[in-house]
Amino acid sequence: MDQSAITVRYAKAFFLTAKEKKKLDKLKADIAMVLEVCKTSNDFILLLESPVVKTSKKASLISKIFSGNVEELTLKFLLLIIQNKREVHIPGICRNFLDLTRKNQNIKSAMLTTAAEINAATQKKVEQLLAKELNASIELSTQVNPDILGGLVLRIDDKQYDASVATQLKKIKQSLLETEL
Repeated sequence: MDQSAITVRYAKAFFLTAKEKKKLDKLKADIAMVLEVCKTSNDFILLLESPVVKTSKKASLISKIFSGNVEELTLKFLLLIIQNKREVHIPGICRNFLDLTRKNQNIKSAMLTTAAEINAATQKKVEQLLAKELNASIELSTQVNPDILGGLVLRIDDKQYDASVATQLKKIKQSLLETEL
């Protein structure tokens, strides 16, 4: 089975269960925590991907790691994934689950890249403008990239708006090169 089909299928099943049990917000927080563990712990990923570690040992370790930190339903879901030998897909399942909850709650993810750090007030103003323009809640994250020289690059879902000085300079250079010919 296609890897993406596996992650989507498990994520959708857990999402529907979370909605049915009216625990979507709590389980969203649980899954976000599991994904954070996947992102920050190479040892955890090695455990999931290891063909040497037995399924029963993986289940035991997952129980020890997450027991008391996540809802019982989340823990059972993780153990089900391990039992079905799909543990290598846990990060993808988590990402798909979070995408489904964002769509359900009309939350858009945005990434704002600037040449210099922006203050909290400016970030809040950008969030408010985007929320009004897109008629959705906004999860805005920022990053600094001095290579853009100035201006900004705004990425919302799969769209990108590039108003950086570096891009404008490239466009000017390209147009100058074309006029010489």
